[in-house]
Amino acid sequence: MIDGKKVLYSGMQATGNLTLGNYLGALKNWVTISDEYETFFGVVDMHSITIRQDPAELRRRARTLLMLYIAAGLDPEKNCVYYQSHVSGHAELAWILSCFTYMGELNRMTQFKDKAAKHADNINAGLFTYPVLMAADILLYQADVVPVGVDQMQHLELTRDIAQRFNALYGDVFTIPEIYLGKAGAKIMSLQDPSKKMSKSDENPNGSIYLMDDPDTIIRKFKRAVTDSEACVRYSEEQPGIHNLIDIYCASTGKTPAETEREFDGKGYGEFKMAVGEAVVAVLKPLQEHFADLSKNKDYIDSIIKKNDEKARYVSTKTLRKVQKKVGFPEQIR
Repeated sequence: MIDGKKVLYSGMQATGNLTLGNYLGALKNWVTISDEYETFFGVVDMHSITIRQDPAELRRRARTLLMLYIAAGLDPEKNCVYYQSHVSGHAELAWILSCFTYMGELNRMTQFKDKAAKHADNINAGLFTYPVLMAADILLYQADVVPVGVDQMQHLELTRDIAQRFNALYGDVFTIPEIYLGKAGAKIMSLQDPSKKMSKSDENPNGSIYLMDDPDTIIRKFKRAVTDSEACVRYSEEQPGIHNLIDIYCASTGKTPAETEREFDGKGYGEFKMAVGEAVVAVLKPLQEHFADLSKNKDYIDSIIKKNDEKARYVSTKTLRKVQKKVGFPEQIR
């Protein structure tokens, strides 16, 4: 805890362009719960380089992501939004924790297997030890809770195992993080393949709505969204395309699936898809306007980066020094 508040940690990779799925599934939820916790939201650019990146593009995307955190509603005066790569404690703690993580545990990580299959020409050690760095991210700030998606649940369980193993040897060093069990964010699927999550890396750009898409592009993508032949707006697992559009509409308007079914009873898919597109345009408009304002104020963003990097380093250093002492590293003479 910090100042009587539980600590919440999360982050996103500085790769690709954030999608509507990232916003409705995670970022919007972060904003909703941020006042309840002492929060640390990392731009996890160190995780990004397990796949080869263009250096200039990575820097641009990292800054864009940090500004999107703020544009979405995370007040940088109350939430520590920072660059992971600016806090050396992430890498230092990751090395120590890697010495308390077993090869067999990492071999069982399904995300490594999935990513290795996609990037067979670059199966590097970082890709394999990625979960240890994620554990360091969380444990460095003594996080009490971590909001994670289903695809990261296995990594959080490993984080808990590593922390418990370390504590069993050295005492009460790490807070054991819990999975955040508040209101879940909406699970948004691809507009072109509703069996898959909307993704930053989707090869089909029509499958994803990006946060910076203009209104015409958003409407066009929804018009092309996959539906089915039943021609009725019904919230059914048997109609995955319409099910996904209803989820998006409800997340954007606050309505329930039942209310949506009644609203569009007897109406065609064309009218419904247009309404979903317009609802999303309305949701993203204030975020896009705030982002545009932030983009014009370089000095302000630079000051936020400096201030929050310093806070992240201050808090993380306390944990790191404690861990270094426990494992027997000589104390630094200052």
